[in-house]
Amino acid sequence: MKKNYVLILLLSLALFTSQLNWGQNSANGNPIQQTIENLSIYPNPVNSGRTYIYITTKQNLSKKIEFFDVLGKRIYSTTLIGKELNISSLNKGVYILKVTENGISETRKLVIR
Repeated sequence: MKKNYVLILLLSLALFTSQLNWGQNSANGNPIQQTIENLSIYPNPVNSGRTYIYITTKQNLSKKIEFFDVLGKRIYSTTLIGKELNISSLNKGVYILKVTENGISETRKLVIR
């Protein structure tokens, strides 16, 4: 009988805790935006002959762009005002792009062939 009480107590605590965390993630009933709206990086994959990629978002504000290799080492960092980003200095390979706009960051994979 004690096992049932302990089990019910643990399940109740888990449910109560999960409801508290959900409530903290939303302010005034509105969820906090965690993604950059309409983030698009193209072309992807990129042929090695191309020297530019285009990074667009809904707001098209200034963006901080960081390139990481697959081991997590930052290779290149810049601020992008428009849409065109020169990638002529990058070798063939797989990169992780971290795009930060208006305090919100997203990561995407970029392949250069």
